[in-house]
Amino acid sequence: MSTGTRQDKESRAGGEFAEKVVKVRRCATVVKGGRRFSFAGLVVVGNGRGKVGVGYGKANEVPPAVEKAIKDGMKNLVEVPLTGGTIPHRVEGVSGTAKVLLLPASPGTGIIAGAAVRAVCESAGIQDVLTKCHGSFNSVNLVKAAVEALKQLRTREDVERLRGISLGAESSSS
Repeated sequence: MSTGTRQDKESRAGGEFAEKVVKVRRCATVVKGGRRFSFAGLVVVGNGRGKVGVGYGKANEVPPAVEKAIKDGMKNLVEVPLTGGTIPHRVEGVSGTAKVLLLPASPGTGIIAGAAVRAVCESAGIQDVLTKCHGSFNSVNLVKAAVEALKQLRTREDVERLRGISLGAESSSS
């Protein structure tokens, strides 16, 4: 029976998406008979080729919480433009009091990041990036801030199209 559940999990995630559990939190409610525990899971899903999503799920047991988080992450996928194995330009994302700064890096640098931001970058398919976190180090807010930063990325072609000019001619005349 467990094999069928595994196949269902893969088909629900689309087969190509990999999920990484970033954090599992335990919450306790005090009732007359003692403490009642519940769990919350933070999961990052991505295909490693420019699509990444973050999900958060809560349940009375850990596996259902993770399943809900995966389902939530699949609903919140973001497209990330990549240039080579890095990001096109410097971006900063904010969530709550957590700030994440992402900087492009030269090939061979790797992902210089903590566990929460690293999970987002690896799932998105970024191979070389430098990161710096300011403010809160709450992993939920760090992951959300990293995704907010990735949403701000634009390629040179996108900027040229939006502005209606050619950036190649502009930089040579300056």
